[in-house]
Amino acid sequence: MKSDASQVVPSVVPKPSTAFGKGYVTDAWYFVALSRQVGAASLKRYEVMGEPVLLGRTRAGEVYALRDVCPHRAAPLSAGRLVERDGEGETVECPYHGWRFRTDGVCAAIPSLCDGQNVDPQRFKVRNYPVRESQGLIFVWMAADPRHPSEPDHEPPVFPGADGDIRLFEWMDFESHIDHASIGLMDPAHGPYVHRQWWWRSAKSMHEKAKAFAPSPFGWTMMRHKPSSNSRLYKILGGTPETEISFRLPGYRWEHIQVGSRYVLALTLLTPITDKRTRVTQVFWSDHWIFGLMKPFLRAGVVAFLQQDGGMVNLQNEGLKYDPTFIWIDDADQQAKWYQQTKKEWLLSRAEGRAFVNPVKETVLRWRS
Repeated sequence: MKSDASQVVPSVVPKPSTAFGKGYVTDAWYFVALSRQVGAASLKRYEVMGEPVLLGRTRAGEVYALRDVCPHRAAPLSAGRLVERDGEGETVECPYHGWRFRTDGVCAAIPSLCDGQNVDPQRFKVRNYPVRESQGLIFVWMAADPRHPSEPDHEPPVFPGADGDIRLFEWMDFESHIDHASIGLMDPAHGPYVHRQWWWRSAKSMHEKAKAFAPSPFGWTMMRHKPSSNSRLYKILGGTPETEISFRLPGYRWEHIQVGSRYVLALTLLTPITDKRTRVTQVFWSDHWIFGLMKPFLRAGVVAFLQQDGGMVNLQNEGLKYDPTFIWIDDADQQAKWYQQTKKEWLLSRAEGRAFVNPVKETVLRWRS
């Protein structure tokens, strides 16, 4: 229910991680790494939703993803090497006993076998994850049932403006469930208190905001508008900037800023490492001159924002230890409610085998910040 100017209606909502196991959105694409982080013949270890994931790239440039546990004696395959032998092609060789696995996960060879021993290596397989690479980003499909994974029925998002070289990239691990990281990311009211910098905004500068929102694929969009006058960093861009901000499950937020013929795309990607740790990655594309002349300043600003949000997460954890119930109010917390509603609808639609029905409706939200 949308509030009017005279009434703020509090609502009590379920805690993020209790309704659906560990609270993950499953049967979904998660960002894992930048393309440039996974070089030819490299084996990189990551963790997604508590699962060890090996990201590799063949010498021909194809990206693949395997569960980073050898099914023989549990050694991490990422500690091995990529080898090539006649009849096998390129395989990942386990560092413990040399078992070799093709990039589809099927075992190609067990070196310890002797002639006449009736063991077919292809009986054994390590889990293979669907993987996609686009716009310089690598995504891995995390299924609801990893032992019997579903085939992807949709593709990762395509971000308008994510073209050409990445101009800026930073990341930080938050000691937080992805729900808390996501809700903090979309929270419009914390800026004057958490992000206090002379070049951004002051707690003394509080303005009433009114923004139009509309549903968009698996999420919602704050429609194109002029940034608030108390957001000083936008003024550095010059001209009359306009911005549009979108959020999409399972954890993507992007802001597209247009300044005349120039643009800035600020993309935030959330990756659940475990149910208590989330990686927050910031990636920027732009053809604006500011990324050439002021890149060190911009990088320092991104790091400062991440550190401030990370620090607040750590502070919030002190209260979360006592398992509190949250109170969310219209309109400032409406996006947090949408997050829970879209997440619930995602999980129900998958369980019921039907199309996702976006619960977000067009509306105007108002708050002071």
